[in-house]
Amino acid sequence: MADESRAGRAPSIRDVARIAGVSHQTVSRVLNDHPSIRVETRARVQQVMDDLQYRPNRAARVLVTSRSQTIGVLASAASMYGPASSIQALEQAARAEGYFVNTVNLDGTDRDSIERGLNHLLDQAVEGLVVIAPQVRVFETFHDMNISLPFVTLQSTVASQNALSVDQITGARLATRHLIDLGHRNIYHLAGPQDWIEAEARMHGFLSEMSDRDVAATAPILGDWTAEFGYYAGRELLRVRDFTAIFSSNDQMALGLIHAIREAGLDVPRDVSIVGFDDIPESAHFWPPLTTVRQDFAELGRRAIALLLGTLDDQIAGQPGLVPDLIVRGSTAPPIF
Repeated sequence: MADESRAGRAPSIRDVARIAGVSHQTVSRVLNDHPSIRVETRARVQQVMDDLQYRPNRAARVLVTSRSQTIGVLASAASMYGPASSIQALEQAARAEGYFVNTVNLDGTDRDSIERGLNHLLDQAVEGLVVIAPQVRVFETFHDMNISLPFVTLQSTVASQNALSVDQITGARLATRHLIDLGHRNIYHLAGPQDWIEAEARMHGFLSEMSDRDVAATAPILGDWTAEFGYYAGRELLRVRDFTAIFSSNDQMALGLIHAIREAGLDVPRDVSIVGFDDIPESAHFWPPLTTVRQDFAELGRRAIALLLGTLDDQIAGQPGLVPDLIVRGSTAPPIF
């Protein structure tokens, strides 16, 4: 049957219709799950499509139905653990609802790059958008373009019915509180880069917890998320060594800090306690295993797709954000005076 229809080309909707003994409009209705098709007709058409290994032309279906069954994702710094995990979770949740995901990774965070990325997704006839971009200017450009499609923003601390996030401030407070409860009073914060929403939120959480517990805080050190910067910062800080603990804004910089501390002949956590953020898969295998803050990216992705498709219940929609968990491992201990 497949040989009869193909003749050196891919089977078409008219091939399916001819062999199934129906009109091509009927095949189209089967493809679009139209309720008026009889069960036996639907089964016969589906069997022919299976036999022919027929794949519908998605572009043509969009023109006819105005439905692409595709969700667009605009991502910045998608190679980093947080955005990459969010995209993976989104794809899994979207597939479960019958949607595909088309992702554009920004090649920069200037306005032109952001507009090009958004326009590319719009040209693909996506039905909705998810924005995973931790920089302030990305959200500013997005809103300035007045996009009319349904959208959800992730990793944002901006209160909005279209925004979902992990509560970064609470996560930073948990990390800082853990160190204070252990007895540390000389605590440094290695922050992320300026203009990153999560970095700003974690810095705010650190400073707020230190202030509320009446513990003096030094100015946070602005990093770049990399282990290399953590290593460099650790070497510089150890020149004075006026601290007993460091809260790092992500796990990669924490890894660099541990490297610098051990290279200096000191021990983690006996001499310096370290807390990270994100709970990357490798953090449990650092030496020592890293105490860190875990974000539930799978749940964030599920909620984003549910909110975008209008299936999120009122109880979840009314929550300000997912609350992260502190995972205590071997990199923290009480200070030795």
